[in-house]
Amino acid sequence: MSTLISGRRRSFVACAVASAVGLSLLAASLPTLADGYPTRPITLVVPWGAGGGTDATARIIGSLMEKDLGQPVTVVNRTGGSGVVGHSAIASAAPDGYTIGMATVEIGMMHWQGLTELTGASYTPLGLVNADPAGVQVRADAPYKTVNDLLAAIKANPGKFKASGTGQGGIWHLAIAGLLRDQKMDPAMLPWVPSNGAAPGLQDMIAGGVEVAPVSLPESRALIDAGKVKSLAIMSPTASALYPNVPTLKTALGSDWTMAAWRGLVAPKGIPDEARDKLSAAIKKVAASKDYTDFMAKQGYGVIYAAPDDFAKFMAKSDAELGATMKAVGIAK
Repeated sequence: MSTLISGRRRSFVACAVASAVGLSLLAASLPTLADGYPTRPITLVVPWGAGGGTDATARIIGSLMEKDLGQPVTVVNRTGGSGVVGHSAIASAAPDGYTIGMATVEIGMMHWQGLTELTGASYTPLGLVNADPAGVQVRADAPYKTVNDLLAAIKANPGKFKASGTGQGGIWHLAIAGLLRDQKMDPAMLPWVPSNGAAPGLQDMIAGGVEVAPVSLPESRALIDAGKVKSLAIMSPTASALYPNVPTLKTALGSDWTMAAWRGLVAPKGIPDEARDKLSAAIKKVAASKDYTDFMAKQGYGVIYAAPDDFAKFMAKSDAELGATMKAVGIAK
């Protein structure tokens, strides 16, 4: 009997050891939670057209995120509806962490115009990565030497000149409308021609379709350097590092009016915590990287970073300030 019991014990121990070894091997073969995401390519939706500042910023960020995440990050431009199409595509995507997007300052503006119900609170914030002030660009052969010359011509010919660079009620529209109002001029004196971003707006200006493109200096850089466009002023409290000779509105007009576009990465609400944490960590790493800061400096883009919680607060504050400005200039509904 003792021999039988001893045999059973040995059999039990052998089975237990085998089971433990088997479980260890199984555990070793399974990916950890951190390694489980991402397992396939990620789509980065850009609400504005190829060639503009948002597109360029998204593409450098996507290429650098790929190195950290180990999966392709494919940029897809979803334009239209003054930014509504792209921002809606981000918000309505499956909340699985495989579709993210580049939200722009317009997310704090579109709902004030009645274009959408989306706000910054409609997303999972991942990180603020950029901010650029508006400029006042005209064709290089335009007769205006200063922004004051341009404003005088607009005042003398109300409705004759036009401007473009984003959708109706977009950030650059608000920038120039706010400047006109700041100078005691009716914004209607300079009608706005909607476009899918800075690049097509600038091209329309060069072609003679519009006279003013109040977009950022980085977005205008190639055309300024090519001698096709000149900048008369920048809507910033400080001069541009890219073009330090371009005067601020304070210097040129004594005006305190400023306006800047910002860009940040977001995801649909409700994505898994592990996806959110890994994406936000990758974005923070990109924002601090030499590749990113060198690229942004070369383009003249402003580098700014805010973590998810701070980015959420930033969007809420931006929304409130933009709403007040839009109401003041008669754009909000």
